[in-house]
Amino acid sequence: MAEIADRTTPEPPAQASRRPTPAWLITMLSVAVLLLLWEYFGRAINPVFGSYPSAIALAFVDLARSGKLMTALAESLQPFLAGYALAIVLGVPLGLVIGRFRVAEAALGIYVTAGYAMPLVALVPLLVLWLGLGFKVKVAVVFLMSVFPICINTWLGVTAVPRTLIEVGKSFVASDAVILRRIILPATLPYIMAGIRLAVGRAVVAMVIAEFFTSISGLGAIIINAANNFDTATMFVPIVVLMVLAVGLNGLIGVVERRVAPWQAEIAGRDQS
Repeated sequence: MAEIADRTTPEPPAQASRRPTPAWLITMLSVAVLLLLWEYFGRAINPVFGSYPSAIALAFVDLARSGKLMTALAESLQPFLAGYALAIVLGVPLGLVIGRFRVAEAALGIYVTAGYAMPLVALVPLLVLWLGLGFKVKVAVVFLMSVFPICINTWLGVTAVPRTLIEVGKSFVASDAVILRRIILPATLPYIMAGIRLAVGRAVVAMVIAEFFTSISGLGAIIINAANNFDTATMFVPIVVLMVLAVGLNGLIGVVERRVAPWQAEIAGRDQS
């Protein structure tokens, strides 16, 4: 009798772990699909009521060659950066104080909450009476539109710090200033950066509103002049530039966040894996 060799069922090869699709690739594909759809359907719209990417690109080239776009962008960025930086410098410490000290929260918290909900656009004419039509009023509008989300997010971040961490600091006889600097501030950084991200969009909107209500200049002037001339493609150029500016600033804030709070980036990476 022939011996029957034992046959073992071969194990299936281990399935190779699929590498996740990079987020930037998904983003680029999404933008490409949007632009293609916009180009296709936009060509069927009356140019007075809409435009499409290729026409906007041609208008962008014309504005860039004439120098109007860069001049307007530089004129708009000056009050934007001044007001936005001032909002960060004042909003973060104010949120830390309100969140850390009960007396400050009771005294100031109601004003911060009311200021965030207040329609600040309605105050622009009053600010014009106080500060005139120039640089100061634009900085004030950008500041008021962006300081409250920064302050509120910082405030919420302080209240979210685990009480046990503060008790550990007190057990080592640390002062309130040391606890605020060494414990509360690092734990609150993700909330602070989230508030700064939210404030970017509000600051960009405030910049355009300020240019509409005050001396018509910068990117707001291009929008108004193009709209008055029914030049929709040119009108879209500063709008797209502002959107790209906001996205770029958000990306820059993300880079800063990964530098100042690398542990938060590691946690986010583990959550996505």
